[in-house]
Amino acid sequence: MMLSRVRTLWRSLCSDETAQGLAEYCLVTALLALVALGIFIHVSGGLQNVWGTAGSAMATAGSTAGDATDSAPGSH
Repeated sequence: MMLSRVRTLWRSLCSDETAQGLAEYCLVTALLALVALGIFIHVSGGLQNVWGTAGSAMATAGSTAGDATDSAPGSH
């Protein structure tokens, strides 16, 4: 009796295609997440370059401006 219930349950699970559709959606979602992560990593490297260049330019401009104000008349 119990064995027949298990067999019936097993057959219904094997013939149920909604689980297959759910698995396919999960795989597609995982693939999209990996692609998005790859794009994010690629873009973040470029953004770090931009911010690094901007930071260096501002530091250079700040030190140049600091030198100019130190040599201005009446600054001491």
